[in-house]
Amino acid sequence: MIEIIFDLGHKSFPVRVPENADILQMGKAFLLTNPEEKIRSALKNPTDCLPLKELIHKKLQSNPEAKAVVVISDNTRPVPYSGESGILFPLVDEMIKAGLHPSHIRLLVATGTHRAMSEEELREMLDPRIFSLGVHLSNHDCRNTSDLVSIGKTKLGGEILINRYYVESDIKILTGLVESHFMAGVSGGRKSISLGILAEDSTYILHSGPVLASPKARDLVLEGNPVHEEALKIARMAGCDMIVNVTLDSNYRLTGVFIGDLEKAHLEAVEKLRTYAAIPVGKKYDLVLTHAGFVGVNHYQAAKGGLICEPLIEKSGICILAAFHTDKDPIGGSNYKNMMRLLGNVGTEKFLHMIMDPSWTFVPEQWEAQMWARLFEKTPPENLIYCSFEIPEDCFSWLPGTDARALVAKTASLQELVEEAIKWAVEELRRRLGREPQIAVLPDGPYGIPVGPVGTFPYSLNIVK
Repeated sequence: MIEIIFDLGHKSFPVRVPENADILQMGKAFLLTNPEEKIRSALKNPTDCLPLKELIHKKLQSNPEAKAVVVISDNTRPVPYSGESGILFPLVDEMIKAGLHPSHIRLLVATGTHRAMSEEELREMLDPRIFSLGVHLSNHDCRNTSDLVSIGKTKLGGEILINRYYVESDIKILTGLVESHFMAGVSGGRKSISLGILAEDSTYILHSGPVLASPKARDLVLEGNPVHEEALKIARMAGCDMIVNVTLDSNYRLTGVFIGDLEKAHLEAVEKLRTYAAIPVGKKYDLVLTHAGFVGVNHYQAAKGGLICEPLIEKSGICILAAFHTDKDPIGGSNYKNMMRLLGNVGTEKFLHMIMDPSWTFVPEQWEAQMWARLFEKTPPENLIYCSFEIPEDCFSWLPGTDARALVAKTASLQELVEEAIKWAVEELRRRLGREPQIAVLPDGPYGIPVGPVGTFPYSLNIVK
């Protein structure tokens, strides 16, 4: 056996895996030294836009009462908003030094369709110095019609409503993390607007059954990805003066800061990300083992970890997914639960047929169930071995997948549960196949993306320039 580390953000532990397993790991990324100095320098020398100080001076000249909005991610993303690599305080500090009154700056949490963050959660996530500056801080609410305004229409999405604080601000700055994303290709950039601060109804088209059925709506793919392309159209309509995006390594350490134009600075970050997040792979496997990462705060978010296995797994292969759920509800919202019940009840083929039908009435959060269904098209739900202690055991009577606790002797830790699940799966595959199974381990969870030779889409990278 060999030992690898599973880092789930809130929990880290070693896992012993068979010696014949292929360890498919992200490449090494150089860490950014003197991060605050680099952040402040990039604010003075951004990519293809005015330096922050000049930008603010120009806005204040035309309107001395100019207001600014800084869009920040919620706590489902490990964006470094505090600590020595924190991007938020240097940004806001520079804005104030440039002449903006703190009371004219609003930090807007891009919750998307997620729940609002509590004050306790915000204080845990943000640099403590932020709370003494006197800036405003608010959560986006995708269902509060009084806080939403129209910015026009798109051919695909119809009327687009976004947060009024963003629209009404004179200075618009987006912050976020550029990492792989299983629908939009990558996060960051345009995604802080769409989906981060859209009205709930406006998010539906980006998550509709036909849009997500595109084989290009997947990790690290931008060209031809309908989710990316529509999100970018909306972001262009909403406008953006500057983005402050980062890339991280598998241990959530800062590897790059990309400040400047909405599109050009974002693509620079994407190019940086692909140098170490893309994992060359030349074959498929009977057993794939991974985890849900920092983002896997609940079952809903854990789909990102499950989907990483899809391009690697042999037909009817076994996927083992470890997750540590920190959210109040370890599964997700009521709509998600209802859609997962439907998926479990009618089966993958019928479920996908239903949500693709023009007569189907869109259900919020159906998209995550559709992503699980993409995995289940490759291997049946019972071949997803789910390793988690937070989800009540009786929920697996309707939740697609197999509770690892039902397969092995009682275990005391997530490490033991994962290792026992591996033993069970190896023995089961030996029995089924009559040979030693081919095993892949993805120790980076949803952050390392399997890719193959150029021209073998969907494995090959396809990045717009």
